[in-house]
Amino acid sequence: MIKKHKDTDTYIAKSAGFAKPILNHIRALVHKACPDAEEKLKWGMPFFDYKGEMMCHMAAFKQHAVMSFWKAPLMKDPLLVENAKAETAMGHLGRITSLKDLPSDKKITGYIKEAMMLTDKGIKLPSKTKSPVNKELVVPEYFTKALSKNKKAKQVFENFAYSHKKEYLMWITDAKSDETRNKRMATALEWMAEGKGRNWKYGAK
Repeated sequence: MIKKHKDTDTYIAKSAGFAKPILNHIRALVHKACPDAEEKLKWGMPFFDYKGEMMCHMAAFKQHAVMSFWKAPLMKDPLLVENAKAETAMGHLGRITSLKDLPSDKKITGYIKEAMMLTDKGIKLPSKTKSPVNKELVVPEYFTKALSKNKKAKQVFENFAYSHKKEYLMWITDAKSDETRNKRMATALEWMAEGKGRNWKYGAK
């Protein structure tokens, strides 16, 4: 039995015009591939749960939409794994501005089936280790300058817990090139301005 939720209807209805057909298409594919998927709104976005576990989610922003898989780091497609690590495209399928930007229905269905299989086999994401001691964080000058140009992001960052600050700093300072660093910085500012932690897609907020 398909388990749709009115909150998802409302979310799609309030999304930008370009995003509505994208979200409706993703929604239809998920329910076709996984009739047992259950819709729930989490962290302000439509999620699709399977057997009580988060399977995938979709979201719409001002100029693009996204689709991501909860267990993407464990999936076979190298692109999904890489995007799950980097998140520079704000979504495991990249920035989606129209239906043409989506992978084929066959490919997306394959991703959904693989995500279901991981849950069926009881495969979990590895637990994240927590540092027992909060050491003083070193904030690079370029990071400070970028924050100074975005008051909202700066305020959110300053109010973040130590762990949230560290996650953003490690992600940005670990960039292998200036181009990657700049992309991550821009994405970080966008997320922080929205009050989101680095790993907001995985439950951290």
